[in-house]
Amino acid sequence: MAVQRPVGRVGALAVPGLMSAENCAATAQFILRQQRPDGSIPWYDGSHLDPWDHVEAAMGLTVAGHWTEAWRAFEWSAATQRKDGSWPMVLRGDYVEDPGADTNQCAYIAVGVWHYYLVTGRTDALARLWPTVEAAINFVIRAQHPGGELGWAVGTHGPADFALLTGSASALQSLECACLIAATLGHDRPRWRWAGNRLAEALRERPESFADRSRFSMDWYYPVLAGVVRGPRARARIEAGWADYVRDGHGARCVNDQLWVTSAESAELVAALDAIGETDRAVTVLADLQSLRDESTGGYWTGRNLPDMVLWPREQTSWTAAAVLLAADVVTQTTGGATLWRDAGWPGDESVAAVPLAGEEVAG
Repeated sequence: MAVQRPVGRVGALAVPGLMSAENCAATAQFILRQQRPDGSIPWYDGSHLDPWDHVEAAMGLTVAGHWTEAWRAFEWSAATQRKDGSWPMVLRGDYVEDPGADTNQCAYIAVGVWHYYLVTGRTDALARLWPTVEAAINFVIRAQHPGGELGWAVGTHGPADFALLTGSASALQSLECACLIAATLGHDRPRWRWAGNRLAEALRERPESFADRSRFSMDWYYPVLAGVVRGPRARARIEAGWADYVRDGHGARCVNDQLWVTSAESAELVAALDAIGETDRAVTVLADLQSLRDESTGGYWTGRNLPDMVLWPREQTSWTAAAVLLAADVVTQTTGGATLWRDAGWPGDESVAAVPLAGEEVAG
């Protein structure tokens, strides 16, 4: 796991012929309008907040050049972190609606902070947020099961007794970013590497360790997006699920048993495709999801039901807009953060391993 140095590229985000600089700027302004004076970014003005989507929204602001506002979001995370290193699962303003903690949501701060560094080159930002990242990752790995998988949440009675594939894959990337932050600052955290090795092994070799959520497209593409699998195995995984999870001309479905395409899943699929060298296909998916753009706000509708073409739900969220901006950055490599998913990959990835992940078929 080599330390990646920030590339330091800065430019006006745009995808030629698809998303103009003005389009991207308007989408960033949409996110800014949702941000509260204290720096927090709820789903939309007046809605609730969760720690993962808050960080995702901050990452969207980062690639759009709003570094000060993104930093305010990270400072809010640092200021509101609980003593055990977690954040509540659901907040509405200053009111805690769900005091439980989602392990993947709590871990994601490491991805956001490392991404901020890759874009801005600010080592001082890593140092300032190091205590926050360290406490969050220590909290998360305490929820690890004996088999290596992560309990998806921690409540009053301790870690949940089951694990989720998507959440664990995302958390593995968070662990990778946390280790990179530690190395950049000169810290050594062997316990994190040990936890990451166990989690990677569970994801790659013991799919039965995870609850069956294979109807969700995230369980299909997240192991690719987060770097759990790469190479021929990743490409085979994408091909095997394409007909189930994608509607050409519309984008990615949220679940394979409903004709409902969603902006966020489509945008994340863009990053997953680019990460394995399928950038042309990634651009096609990014083009397809533009039909969910609202030109009057700069935001993106959550999704659309097919074939009646009805927008549902009637909401536009900050994190959905951010996911699209991150996808635009990925396919254009505009900022230093655009390599985040291309470079993801916990050491020891065996792309030709015979044991499939959950929902994966192995040709043979």
